[in-house]
Amino acid sequence: MEGFQALMLCLLLSGALAVCPDPDVLLDVNGERVCARLFEDSDVLYERCCGGGYFDIKSPADVPSIERVWNDRISSLVVGPRCELTVWNKRNKLGYRRKFLKGIQYRLVEAGKGLFGNWDDSITSYYCICK
Repeated sequence: MEGFQALMLCLLLSGALAVCPDPDVLLDVNGERVCARLFEDSDVLYERCCGGGYFDIKSPADVPSIERVWNDRISSLVVGPRCELTVWNKRNKLGYRRKFLKGIQYRLVEAGKGLFGNWDDSITSYYCICK
């Protein structure tokens, strides 16, 4: 019985750890290509990033004002191959701007914005395109 309990504990703990998806196989639940996936949570440990809720962006996407529920809540993101995600910290694509190319941004707190800021919980509008 102890072995079974240990196995269940390991399975539960492994499920609690978020794993960022591989940008090369970034697909939605229907198997369609995704330009970018934006996540609500990140962590000091990279293997726990890309957690919490998320939403997918299909290409092309030009969003001058992100949905209220997601405004200033994005903490990590993944951009698909041959795709570009440009984000702004203000409505109507104003304010600071940052472009993310294919890959994983585990912690937006590590992505600089201006002299002293960062992009954690700061995305308000975006444009995403794949070639």
